[in-house]
Amino acid sequence: MAEKSSYVVTGEFERDMAYIPDRITARGRPPRDQPADVPLWPVEPGRYRLIAAKACPWANRAIIVRGLLGLEEVISWGAPGPTHDERSWTFDLDPDGKDPVLGIHFLRDAYDARIPDYPKGVTVPAIVEVETGKVVTNDFPWITHDLFFEWREHHRADAPDLWPADVRDEMETVMQRVFTEVNNGVYRCGFAGSQDAYDAAYDRLWAAMDWLEDRLATRRYLMGEAITEADVRLFTTLARFDAVYHGHFKCNRQKLAELPHLWGYARDLFQTPGFGETVDFDQIKAHYYRVHGDINPSGIVPKGPDPDVWLEPHSRG
Repeated sequence: MAEKSSYVVTGEFERDMAYIPDRITARGRPPRDQPADVPLWPVEPGRYRLIAAKACPWANRAIIVRGLLGLEEVISWGAPGPTHDERSWTFDLDPDGKDPVLGIHFLRDAYDARIPDYPKGVTVPAIVEVETGKVVTNDFPWITHDLFFEWREHHRADAPDLWPADVRDEMETVMQRVFTEVNNGVYRCGFAGSQDAYDAAYDRLWAAMDWLEDRLATRRYLMGEAITEADVRLFTTLARFDAVYHGHFKCNRQKLAELPHLWGYARDLFQTPGFGETVDFDQIKAHYYRVHGDINPSGIVPKGPDPDVWLEPHSRG
């Protein structure tokens, strides 16, 4: 996503979580968790296009879930390039710099088609209605949730159960801690506006990383012996940790590769079909090191680390 943030007086980074709240649901019916005033759209194969840049961790999770569930022929995917300015993500990886389905150069066009002069950050992932070219939602936590619960009729026969009922309550708690302390915790470090804010963010991040290292010492995945959405949500941060967050965001107590259980777990997922092929380290590094000019004013993109280490045996089978 294009980072939407604000700072409190202490310099602490706060993520703006106010997204377009619309939901795509089976037959457009309200789900049990649905607030009454949120607009609903019906599940309909071919109607929507997922716009998700490989560079972005929040978008990467949507790419992974779409593939794991076998929704490739049901929801098309458009991939913006890794860099953008304050206006919008762009489709510079496509011929003529234009999304081949939506026919737009700037993702902002889909936002403005829905909400003229859209006042907030143009973020990925976003789901766009193909016929009208209007963005439907960019509320990333609900996008993957609903791909599982609302698009079930279109899942492939052997799709994994990403939200198993017997661990769902605990999984929600785990995912909340992963989001606040790790997924968003690295940004809290990187975008801290004061030393005190950075120090506090750093301590929070590493307390959570130590908790995860301990948890993964006794189980293959976060919730046990099967992959769940909790693993998808953690993986996209771990995949970027040594390449970006360790140095660029100053999360440098240790490298991921120095944490034996987390590192083995991350490689295990990377080598699982549906995960590693969605990770493009060149795009990831180009995004962070070129877009965040306030953190890296030179715009120089580091050559390392060697991505081949992700293919080394993990011994977690």
